[in-house]
Amino acid sequence: MDYDASKHQKGLYLFKGKHFSENVDDEYDNYDYFMGADLDYNNPEVVKEAINWGLWYKDITHLDGFRCDAIKHIDSSFYEHWITTMRQHSKKELFSVGEYWGDIDHLCHYLKSIHFCMSLFDVPLHYHFYDASHSNGYYDMRELFNNTLVQRYDKYAVTFVDNHDTQPGQSLTSFIEDWFKPQAYACILLRQEGYPCIFYGDYYGIPHDHISSKKELLDKMMKLRRQYVEGIRHDYIDDPDVIGWTYETGLAVILTNSKGGTKRMFVDKQYKRMTDGKHTIDIVDGYGEFICDAASLNLYVVCK
Repeated sequence: MDYDASKHQKGLYLFKGKHFSENVDDEYDNYDYFMGADLDYNNPEVVKEAINWGLWYKDITHLDGFRCDAIKHIDSSFYEHWITTMRQHSKKELFSVGEYWGDIDHLCHYLKSIHFCMSLFDVPLHYHFYDASHSNGYYDMRELFNNTLVQRYDKYAVTFVDNHDTQPGQSLTSFIEDWFKPQAYACILLRQEGYPCIFYGDYYGIPHDHISSKKELLDKMMKLRRQYVEGIRHDYIDDPDVIGWTYETGLAVILTNSKGGTKRMFVDKQYKRMTDGKHTIDIVDGYGEFICDAASLNLYVVCK
């Protein structure tokens, strides 16, 4: 608990006979306690009640998965047991994702400790987007995917650009600059790896903070994802400023956080021309010299 009502005193109180869990994050040496009234998952009755509650809630809502909050503060052995029980009872996959705010080593360690029973949000990738959008063009774009969860364990990575914790005014505020949102969303929506997650505040806007809706852009990217993001991809993440990739299905993606430029990329020999609506690129023997505008994202599809 964090409050003694009998003495009207705030503090961190550990009840007699209790001890902190060991299978939690090592921040502050042991980060079992987080806020409010902390449940004791070392107590078999607590674990049993949490399982009973989970089964009851799942049955009355008919849900298809779980988002598990603040998992770094909860004994990891509990979640493995809890999720396994939910799946056995429902006889469904019950896709589950956990929120673990930590670096890549902590995320990988956690996945191994729970035997990969759930996915995790790719927090390191979010901070790479943040750094790229706040670096005044000095971020090395070749590092964008390095040491991220989608690079290490793509099948267990839920990629995101921003969320309710990172938006302005929150305790973990680290909002991606508006001008870089198209580039960031291209990196999660127009690549096969990971499970992309769109932020409600980006799709519909956040009027309170004068943040505009990006619905038109995101709808376009989701349509491109359905039509083109499959099959053979060619990556050109080889320049500190301008990076890109192509799909032989007929899509070319090129982006920068700095000055614009061009990049020679292979698509497929069957195509003759591709356009992003502003620039038309000739394709010769499968290759095109694709143009990227400054601080921008350019998306090319085959000319009809």
